[in-house]
Amino acid sequence: MIGTIRGKLVQKHPPDILVDVGGVGYEIQVPMTTLFQLPELGAEVSLVTHFVVREDAQLLYGFIDERDRALFRQLIKVTGVGPKLALTILSGMDSASFARCVQRDDISSLVALPGVGKKTAERLLVEMRDKLQDWLGQMDASGGQAGVGVTLAPVTDRVADAESALIALGYKPAEASKAVAAVNDESVGDSEELIRRALKSMVGG
Repeated sequence: MIGTIRGKLVQKHPPDILVDVGGVGYEIQVPMTTLFQLPELGAEVSLVTHFVVREDAQLLYGFIDERDRALFRQLIKVTGVGPKLALTILSGMDSASFARCVQRDDISSLVALPGVGKKTAERLLVEMRDKLQDWLGQMDASGGQAGVGVTLAPVTDRVADAESALIALGYKPAEASKAVAAVNDESVGDSEELIRRALKSMVGG
């Protein structure tokens, strides 16, 4: 089991990143909530991880926040929720937001995520309610994010990157294109900001 990774962040291609640890590059899939908190390329990054071994692949998932990993591990235990859908859920909301969603029986926020139908949302609310009780008293107001790069990416590149990331999370190409176009303007500096805005518009966060 690989529980943590610390190394140099050498590549970001949402939802995948590459971390160099002593000359070995680890391909890691991260939710957007983690991606937005990563440092610039070339900087050191430390992540808690979850390792999945399948017959056809070995996959590593990374998280900035320990609670996000804990939620990921609980989500994949729910019937019908695999790692890909769990990653999508955590891309639309962090652990604190998900806990509030469960506490309020907020089905609408869950079904706004790709791959989450009404039945799956209802199952999530029922099965996760008891598991989240310990977290609700631990939520804090801290949400500081590591700075992202200030270098402006070419418009066409950042649009393509943002659309690719949303499609990888399960959104249809037309949905991704429409959402990105709706929030893209001159104030957007990079693809990460564009992804953040598009997700917010689609999830309603």
